[in-house]
Amino acid sequence: MVIECPNCGAKNRIDPSRAAREQPVCGRCGTKLAIPAGAHELLIASDANFAQILAEAGDRPVLVDFWAPWCGPCRMVAPTIEALASESQGRYVVAKLDTDQNPVTASQFRISSIPTLLIFKNGQVVDQLVGVQPKPQIAARLMRASQ
Repeated sequence: MVIECPNCGAKNRIDPSRAAREQPVCGRCGTKLAIPAGAHELLIASDANFAQILAEAGDRPVLVDFWAPWCGPCRMVAPTIEALASESQGRYVVAKLDTDQNPVTASQFRISSIPTLLIFKNGQVVDQLVGVQPKPQIAARLMRASQ
């Protein structure tokens, strides 16, 4: 995505997944850049940035897909997760966390089967779906968490 700097007007290309890990700044003047609420895409969560993703979501729900690259059902649900992220329009945040690469967070939430989808609200787990789920069911659970 491209964000215009509010200070100098320079156009800056921002990687949303990187912006979840570190504050984007203008390449010309160094001013901190804000990512528009409607511009959210799929975030890549890790042990290092998980708490930050939850905190930055504010009161919006956060859908986290706990997955692994070798998991067939995880690959089956991936297009649904990506579609939900692109359709979020800032109403909710969507992230994926590779359980093999991030065992601390996976252990913290006692993830024993994947894919597991957890929905957080204000930093707390409010819903859980295990296994491949249809998009309408996931979307309905996200909308319920939004209320």
